[in-house]
Order: sequence, then C-alpha cells, then structure tokens
Amino acid sequence: MRVKRIVANVVTSDPKAAQRFYGDILGLELLMDEDFIRTYGSREKMAAQVSFVSEGGSGAPSPDLSIEVDDLDEALRKVRAAGIAIEYGPAAEPWGVKRFFVRDPFGKLVNILQHAPPAASSYIRGDDRHDR
Repeated sequence: MRVKRIVANVVTSDPKAAQRFYGDILGLELLMDEDFIRTYGSREKMAAQVSFVSEGGSGAPSPDLSIEVDDLDEALRKVRAAGIAIEYGPAAEPWGVKRFFVRDPFGKLVNILQHAPPAASSYIRGDDRHDR
C-alpha cells in the first residue's frame, strides 16, 4: 500500500468563508464544492507529508498548516493588501526557509513559506524593514 494524498480538514460552519484567503489571496483553485465541503488545491505535483511539532521553530508558535509558495514576497504583498495581520516574521530561518505566519478566516495559524538559502534572503529576524 502507498499513501497517495494527505488532506487537511478545517472544521467550520461556513466553508465558503475560505474563498477570500485560500482562493483569492493564495491562488488555490476550488476543486470541489458541495454543501458541506469546499476543497481548494493546486495541480502542482507534491510530496505527501505530515509534520508533528513540539513548537514552530525559532521560538515561534506551532502552525496548524504550512503552505509553500514560489514567491513569498508576492504572498506577503497580497496578505498585507488584504489587511491580514502578520503573526510572525517575515523571517529567514536557519534551516533554509523564508516564512511568515498569519491567521486564516477560521483562526488557524498558517505558516506561509518559501525554500531558499538564508544567506540569499533579506528577511532577517528582528529586521523590521519587511514588516511595514
């Protein structure tokens, strides 16, 4: 047996509330729309992963979801334009990711990240040039 896919389910009384954040801001496609469930996704080929954490790394809180993007600066611009508060970061982490955390419409802490060598990034913890 092989695991083919892993799906995160976020419990909410209003699945349509996901559109603004997951559809409009993050650009995920609405793949399924039923009365009780809306599934957003990407046609990108991805590895199945489940992470078990004791903390979020670098002293950050543990995120509920992690979403890797190809352009963190663009994601950050869209989040800020939507008036969504940044809960952590943006930061370049010693394990090779740039990231920031926000809350989705359901209160879930979402880690938005891009893999990159820390030395190639202008995101430095404590550097508020990118947090305006």
